[in-house]
Amino acid sequence: MVKLRDLTMGRRSSEIRAWAFKMRGGIWTALFCTILFLAEPNLSALPAMLVLVAAGQAVRFWAAGCIKRYRGEEAKAEALVTWGPYAIVRNPLYLGNGLIGLGWSLLAGPRATALFVTSYLILYVFLIIPHEETVLERCFCEEFHRYKERVGRLIPKIPFELSEIAGPFQWSVLWESERHSLIVTILGTLFLLFRGW
Repeated sequence: MVKLRDLTMGRRSSEIRAWAFKMRGGIWTALFCTILFLAEPNLSALPAMLVLVAAGQAVRFWAAGCIKRYRGEEAKAEALVTWGPYAIVRNPLYLGNGLIGLGWSLLAGPRATALFVTSYLILYVFLIIPHEETVLERCFCEEFHRYKERVGRLIPKIPFELSEIAGPFQWSVLWESERHSLIVTILGTLFLLFRGW
């Protein structure tokens, strides 16, 4: 009876994680709208916000140029990317999102920051990343296990090998994959700035 309940709970957890992965863009939009609604802009945080948002988008650009394709409703990969920012952290796209969202929320005030940090942990650390990494484990088995031992999820394991950063980078893929994210980042930042004034 306990095993059946554990199996059911495991299946339910997998379904929730798959749903969160599929809906990650919409959830991100809803989170931003909530931050915008809660915003009590603190313009003294503007320099920190601009640095965090620019750093987050730069990390996303670097990561997107290293992979062939990352958009889609299902987690999948043609190859296990272990170079570029993926040699430093396993989830640089989500780290970039975290930096952007933290920058936005700092400008929006303490309530927005508390909401963002809590939501980010639940959405990415407990739902999306575990789902995606389960898929990568199935696809790449031992190769992924070795990679996981060597590279941190969102925080670099020190020391990391600088020699492993070198690898292919595709500008055409970057533009095709990341221009939507860039537009969202710019518009989100402008909306928050207008709210501040």
